[in-house]
Amino acid sequence: MAISPSIPRTLARRSIFSAGEAAAAGIHPQALARLVDRGTVERVSHGTYRLPGAEITEHHSLVIAASAAPKSVVCLLSALRFHDVTTQNPSEIWLAIERRSRAPKLDYPPLRVFRFSGRAFTRGVEHITIEGRRVRIYSLAKTIADLFKFRHKVGLDVAVEALRESIRSGKVKPGEIDPFARICRVREVMRPYLEALVG
Repeated sequence: MAISPSIPRTLARRSIFSAGEAAAAGIHPQALARLVDRGTVERVSHGTYRLPGAEITEHHSLVIAASAAPKSVVCLLSALRFHDVTTQNPSEIWLAIERRSRAPKLDYPPLRVFRFSGRAFTRGVEHITIEGRRVRIYSLAKTIADLFKFRHKVGLDVAVEALRESIRSGKVKPGEIDPFARICRVREVMRPYLEALVG
């Protein structure tokens, strides 16, 4: 794909970019609007843009969400899907934000926002590069503990199946889950299921 000379290389290397990143790269908001009018740039959502023909992956919606809310963390069902432990494909992107943070708003993709606090928010975060962007996502071990913590929202059956599949596949060990089970205060809830799997 030929890149317009009006697009800085820093932006051309990314599948999407924000209006703020465009401004930081030297593109004035009015110039960005003209690029959109000419079809040189596509508007994905409010404040989020991409180049026509940009190479995107199956996780493109995660990249859009991370661009709109860079301090958020992909969590619960969306994280489980990323770690390839479930066949469920949620229509929303499930994001964790710090308890006092303002919830991000996007035209697309739809978001489901959860407020975490303290170590439950900061621990177990992995930094994954997707389409040239850094995406914050909870590790599989942390995600399993979170599923049990939010079992009334995701379903206990989903949490148990994720635990079972993760351990049986060797993707995670019980000892890796335990610190997060303590942080999420679900150690006793998880105990019988863990004992059934490793006992």
